[in-house]
Amino acid sequence: MKLPQNTIIAAGPVIIENDKVLLNREKKTHGSSFFMFPGGTVENFDNPFEETCKRECKEELGIDIEIIRPLQTLAVKRPENEKEMAIVVHYLAKRIGEINPGPETLEWDWFDIHNLPENCAENVKIIIENIKKDL
Repeated sequence: MKLPQNTIIAAGPVIIENDKVLLNREKKTHGSSFFMFPGGTVENFDNPFEETCKRECKEELGIDIEIIRPLQTLAVKRPENEKEMAIVVHYLAKRIGEINPGPETLEWDWFDIHNLPENCAENVKIIIENIKKDL
């Protein structure tokens, strides 16, 4: 697969508690967004990807996280524009603190890993399926 020029690199934590995964939707310029793991575009490549996870969790959900271990890295089509791609680096993480969503977060919730919302991003489905195999 050849990646388009407008490919982004993103990092995000996968936070699971009691068989429920934390997902959120954000305000986007193109309209409604899909449910995704908290996370976002890597802005500074001098820092480890884990720092992007921590920064984005704080911005989106007002929480700190502890990185537990790396998960699969995926190349996926961006849900809002299938002509664009994202390289998404995932980490299993633990939530620290209570959720206090930021201004760009439209909605967040804990979703049963066996019953994900229909409008979730492709990488969420793939990562959760892989996690369920390990359970």
